[in-house]
Amino acid sequence: MDQAGVLACGRHRLPLDRARVMGVINVTPDSFSDGGDFTTPAVAAARACAMREEGADIIDIGGESTRPGAAPVSDQEELDRVLPLLELLVREPTLAGTPISVDTRKPRVMRAAIAAGASMINDVSAFRENGAIAAVAHSDAGVCLMHMQGTPRTMQQAPDYVDVVAEVRAFLAQRARACTDAGIARERIVVDPGFGFGKRRAHNIALLRNLDALCGLGFPVLCGLSRKGVIEERRRSGPADRLAASLAAALAAVARGAAIVRVHDVRETVDALQVWTIMMGGEQPA
Repeated sequence: MDQAGVLACGRHRLPLDRARVMGVINVTPDSFSDGGDFTTPAVAAARACAMREEGADIIDIGGESTRPGAAPVSDQEELDRVLPLLELLVREPTLAGTPISVDTRKPRVMRAAIAAGASMINDVSAFRENGAIAAVAHSDAGVCLMHMQGTPRTMQQAPDYVDVVAEVRAFLAQRARACTDAGIARERIVVDPGFGFGKRRAHNIALLRNLDALCGLGFPVLCGLSRKGVIEERRRSGPADRLAASLAAALAAVARGAAIVRVHDVRETVDALQVWTIMMGGEQPA
């Protein structure tokens, strides 16, 4: 992990002198891994605080499933899911120094989330919706631009690329340029290759093996591989049984330059990264 610099997100400035961990909380009934786990804002907030204690550097909350085949929800339904939790988190003393990210594709939700105190917007559509860039441009929120071929409902039906690494790199470069042209500072921008979003297994492997090509864009790279079927060799288990595969994928991503890993299993990922860092000659053991 040789990524340098600082990620600016809201009032927070997150140094990228080491790999950072983003903890995932989905307040949805149908997300692929944790759908239905957080039935009330209080339960979800307790999990967010626990993630912070386990070492999460960012908390990412979402109110609309983007698993393969998922149908969209209305703006209002997503707001009704996300805002009560967000309002709790921004008032929680335990999380005072922790950026809260909101995972959404909808400009209306983006604006409301930023107004309620969100420090970052994580968009699987890379702010391609009409009005999305305008919703964030005049704020100080960080932005995460993810590549996806198709939509969550259709993306895994027939993913097709000539050169997946070159195409994803070109897409992310173009979307980053659209953001900077709108006045979004480079230090607010993160890019994400979108593992599992409109990609076959071979495409995901190629992107992970060649992650340095994306790091070469000059923006921090976020990798979301946690519990996804694309990381499992035999594909015989469910999301909750993919801890070992998730840890291996996170370490592989960081070894290739990822600045942030987005995970469900925070404590285990933090522990694995600490050991890996020591073994690679970074932080010295006490």
